[in-house]
Amino acid sequence: MERRISAILAADMVGYSRLMEADEIGTLERQKAHRRDLINPAFEEYHGRIVKEMGDGILVEFPSVVEAVQCAATIQKAMPGREAEVVHDRRIAYRIGINLGDIVVEGDDIYGDGVNVAARLEQMAEPGGICISGTAYDQMRSTVEVGYEALGEVNVKNIERPIRAYKVLIDPARIGELIEPAGVTSANDRGRRVNGIIAAVVLLALFAGGGWWWSRQPDFEPANPDKFALQMPDKPSIAVLPFDNFSGEREQGYFADGMTEDLITDLSKLSGVFVISRNSSWSYKGKPVKPQQVAEELGVRYVLEGSVRRQGDQVRINAQLIDAVGGQHLWAERYDGALGDVFKLQDEVIEKIVAALAVNLTKAEQAEVGRAETGSPQAYDALLQGLDRLRQDTEEGTLAAITFFEKAIDLDADYGRAYAALAAAHWRIASSSWFAAAEGGFSRSWEKLNEYLEKAMAADTALGHATMAEVFAQEGRFDEAFVQINRAMAIAPNESDNFISKAKILNAKGRAAEAEVAARWAMRLDPRYSPEYLRVLARSLFHQKRYEEAIQTLQRVVSQQSDVIEDYATLASSFGHLGRMEEVPAMAEKYNEIAVPAGYDPLTVQELGWWWYGDIFDYDNGYREHLQEGLRKAGIPEGAGTDLSRQDYVRFISKVDGEYEVRGARKVDAAAAKDLFDEGSAKFIDVRSTTDHGWGYIPGAINLSLVTDLSKPSLLAVADIDDPVIFYCHGEHCPYSAYASAKALAWGFTDVYYFAGGFPAWQGAGYPTKSVATD
Repeated sequence: MERRISAILAADMVGYSRLMEADEIGTLERQKAHRRDLINPAFEEYHGRIVKEMGDGILVEFPSVVEAVQCAATIQKAMPGREAEVVHDRRIAYRIGINLGDIVVEGDDIYGDGVNVAARLEQMAEPGGICISGTAYDQMRSTVEVGYEALGEVNVKNIERPIRAYKVLIDPARIGELIEPAGVTSANDRGRRVNGIIAAVVLLALFAGGGWWWSRQPDFEPANPDKFALQMPDKPSIAVLPFDNFSGEREQGYFADGMTEDLITDLSKLSGVFVISRNSSWSYKGKPVKPQQVAEELGVRYVLEGSVRRQGDQVRINAQLIDAVGGQHLWAERYDGALGDVFKLQDEVIEKIVAALAVNLTKAEQAEVGRAETGSPQAYDALLQGLDRLRQDTEEGTLAAITFFEKAIDLDADYGRAYAALAAAHWRIASSSWFAAAEGGFSRSWEKLNEYLEKAMAADTALGHATMAEVFAQEGRFDEAFVQINRAMAIAPNESDNFISKAKILNAKGRAAEAEVAARWAMRLDPRYSPEYLRVLARSLFHQKRYEEAIQTLQRVVSQQSDVIEDYATLASSFGHLGRMEEVPAMAEKYNEIAVPAGYDPLTVQELGWWWYGDIFDYDNGYREHLQEGLRKAGIPEGAGTDLSRQDYVRFISKVDGEYEVRGARKVDAAAAKDLFDEGSAKFIDVRSTTDHGWGYIPGAINLSLVTDLSKPSLLAVADIDDPVIFYCHGEHCPYSAYASAKALAWGFTDVYYFAGGFPAWQGAGYPTKSVATD
């Protein structure tokens, strides 16, 4: 008899017979799709061996318990998103149990207590949950990014000794947590005790703080869980509707909106609450909706609504918390105070919600509640006005927002949130194609971005860390980006944008399956998600070669937002991979129709090798080549300079603190470039697009677009192989001039200069410029 210690995973579909009776064909088709696209690939990725399949159950052996738990977490995180569009009572969910123990091996099959314990743990798990044994937990520690809840010692069928059991917490906000309730003896006892405590605390809150008001209100028709568009989370869930502006002045609307958003933000920092994001809450602004409608559409139990009245420096907040599923008003209160007391008023509302929902705050959360972010109410007012403009997501709105944020800093030089907002605004400019960026604002915004981020980091704000994460990702510093985005998520575990940021970084690192999980969780937090969420999801589907799903998702994107050129490039590549050639021309035409007037080059395979979803010098090579392969299959032109392979010239390029270095080329600043200009011997090569060159260029510079024009013959037509050639583009964070310098070296040019600061640095130094308009 062969024996060994192994990690055993037992999984079972919840309510299999009921689902088959309700919709046999649909259930079987979705089950097969989940096995094909998610479950079996996860087993393979984490080195699991499928021992047996029993209709709706699976038994898998892993060489490592760490990989077993990682695999289970990957599956359970992804399943809700995959079933999101299915009617609630027909959704497929799995229970998973994992044990590390002694097994008996007979051929390909395994037996013994190690297997039996895994099966019993699976039965203890909640739908969509994971339960592991104490022996498995002892090997985990912080190896896997999950949390744990101790269930104590439990007695299970056919096992004589009690088993230590733990619930795995896959919510990203619970990573690293260990919950150890006192006196727990079984999962069922624990559930009854916790429910009793919650009921008692809620009743106490009702009688002690506002129950008198509720008692006079008529009950209303409760929300119907069978009509919920999304599954309710396993913790208190709430949507905060936009508070009405009762100030009598329409222009004071920003203040009511800001107050509402801050309540959402403050609640989002609490790990024990599931909070719908601002975007989805704002979809109800100005509309007469019933609490049960909100609950059914957003998949939450509680709804907070109210109003704000501001008259001079006096503020009044009216708020009421509603249990939409129970059909009851839990409490309603009025809070009055001066503008300087606004944070105290907000904290009172938060504390009331926490009490009513029986939420246990961590020590860090307790310290955060009650901490005023600024001592200047005028600075806070300026911040709210700035955020109101920033949310417009336009060039004009962003520039106006910066003015208000700067005013807030003038009023409070230590206002961390205002510094974070300034950094976010300048990051938006630096990463845009707006005229403000094209006219030298690109480099200025980068400088301001770094200046304000340094101060925002000292304040430890979620927005500051999230912005820093995107900057690091843009610079290819992915390990640092993960540190920053994880910190942002720890501060604000319900902030949906943070999950999208993490999904982008995961995609760039070649981890598309994890990116899909993060994107779908963001969409659960924000059911009325923006096109950007779908765009990131589509990218992760494309990277997983799920082209049909990627196309369907991107078609939803372009139906809502049709001016993002990358969407059409990804669609063209997807159609190319599928051989649907008849649909490619329209994609290329739409890409060029948007790109060329905005200063970008026409669509080529090479263009997407350099600049796709931002600078992808460090983007996963396999994913980049996968994109280009689809474009080639689609018949997209290759582009200029294709006699070189990517490896021929990328070997000259490196990145140091996000800035390019080109080995073999002499890096010059604006002053040195001006000296070469005055000497008259160097050939200045502008490798930007024709449109960008036309807006402004260095006198005498020759425009050879890196994407459409720069090749060895075209360069030799304007310079000899030994002539000094100096390449420039949009600035030190623009990759084009670095790539052009590297290509010139690969072609054998011997005197290559890399002008990293480019046209913005030249223009900023006050040196002469020309444009097509002045020619």
